[in-house]
Amino acid sequence: MPSTPIGHRILLVDDEANITETLELIFRSRGYEVRSAFSAEQAIEIVAGWEPDLAIVDVMLPRMNGIDLGNVLRANYPKSQVLLVSGHPGTSELLEMAYAKGNKFDILAKPLHPAVILEIVANLLPGAEPAMDA
Repeated sequence: MPSTPIGHRILLVDDEANITETLELIFRSRGYEVRSAFSAEQAIEIVAGWEPDLAIVDVMLPRMNGIDLGNVLRANYPKSQVLLVSGHPGTSELLEMAYAKGNKFDILAKPLHPAVILEIVANLLPGAEPAMDA
């Protein structure tokens, strides 16, 4: 039985299908409503009709990077929170450029441990409970 209140929506954006599929399973098993996108452009299409409470976005995406997508989401969907993830060492330079422009994001390093990501999400979304057994 999910311990998460119905209604929390999470958008996963990563060009690696195995990562989004794994995170989908983890979040759905906890009662979250989840949608996935494999590019920033696809994510923008999804949020046009389905606003997430939280977007978990890979920094290194094809064409538009995750920081730029995060800025688009914040500008157009201010109630949606953005959490960046990355497994690439070059990410720090992109983040420094974003910070210099006044755009601060929380970022998690890949690989993501299920218990850690569930706890972080529970802290970001009011009413969500952290996983005790993940």
